[in-house]
Amino acid sequence: MGWPDDSEQGDVRSDMAAPEEGVILVPWQQLSADALDGIIEEFVSREGTDYGDYDYSFDDKKDQIRAQIRKGTVQVVFDPVGETCQLVLSDQLPAGL
Repeated sequence: MGWPDDSEQGDVRSDMAAPEEGVILVPWQQLSADALDGIIEEFVSREGTDYGDYDYSFDDKKDQIRAQIRKGTVQVVFDPVGETCQLVLSDQLPAGL
């Protein structure tokens, strides 16, 4: 199944808060497949993610986020204070991260 271009994929921004200071950028390639999948599943399962007029399955949403991570438009960050990982848009990363 092919994906529509970025303008038609829906807006994941509604569920991506800007990261706090002190977070650590985690190269997704250094995560195990299971760890990355768990981070993506946690993100997709949150309420409030707006995919527009399209009706995507849970797996389709996971694939969409995974593609954005591979493309570099979404990054994985780790918060050592809260000991949590989150997904953020690359353009919302703090300067110097």
